[in-house]
Amino acid sequence: MEHWDEVRTAYQVARQGTVSGAAEVLGVHHATVIRHIDALEARLGVKLFQRHARGYTPTESGEDLARVAQTTEDQLQQLVGRIRGRGADVSGDLMVTSIVELSDFLVPVLSEFKDGYPEVVVRYLTDARVFRLEYGEAHVAIRAGSVPDEPDNVVQPLTKLKIGLYASKRYIEKHGMPKDEDDLPNHVFVGNDNPDGRAPFQQWLRSKVPYDRVVFRATDTYSMITAVRSGAGIGFMPVAQGTADPELVEVMPAKEEWAAPLWLVTHVDLHRTAKVQALLAHLKEAVKVFDASET
Repeated sequence: MEHWDEVRTAYQVARQGTVSGAAEVLGVHHATVIRHIDALEARLGVKLFQRHARGYTPTESGEDLARVAQTTEDQLQQLVGRIRGRGADVSGDLMVTSIVELSDFLVPVLSEFKDGYPEVVVRYLTDARVFRLEYGEAHVAIRAGSVPDEPDNVVQPLTKLKIGLYASKRYIEKHGMPKDEDDLPNHVFVGNDNPDGRAPFQQWLRSKVPYDRVVFRATDTYSMITAVRSGAGIGFMPVAQGTADPELVEVMPAKEEWAAPLWLVTHVDLHRTAKVQALLAHLKEAVKVFDASET
């Protein structure tokens, strides 16, 4: 707000009645108070105070300005209280981002969190791009792969996303089940359209099978999983999704090297807020229960 310091000074002079009293409340030198009053009167072209031996008495214009300043001061104090309250309350928007592969796990977990905190509006964001926490695009990110290294972020390990290799019963009826790893090149696969994908399971597949055996290629996970379910080829997906589908068959036991580490990422400025801490605790507890159910 332009010239607010001068307006606030005039307000305090009107309240205290003296330059020294206003200076003490504002924590400034009395010369600063006089300079602010003189500058504000010159800018407005009116006298705000009558000067006399006992101090300063506001004119009619000074009283008008003091009333507006008091209202503004009260509103600013209320705003500060609301902002501080948002840090202490589990309420308002809570933006969570993750790779779409985690949605089957996260959506029920976030829904349960919402039941416990009815004042929260959950916004679950999935996209190929990385949401920038430093720009306020999300409160909490769950990221897969190598350790995130953006500055000013708090990074905590969450768990590992277990990945398995599956084929549909339709595919098995038509092509049979691979006998072992050496037999994999005799089968066809569903995979990412990018042959240089960095996912551990993709790199493993490239070491075992020529890329021309990946006959159905897509850029998003759901399309690839749907293609596997449709019998287009053998493909990877989270173990939780593969085992939950009765029409899918695990081609071989999941390998540890296929798993992707998952990380909880928050920005340092929001990490200690009540709603972020509440969600982090809820996610960690949900992962404990989920991991225990898989062992």
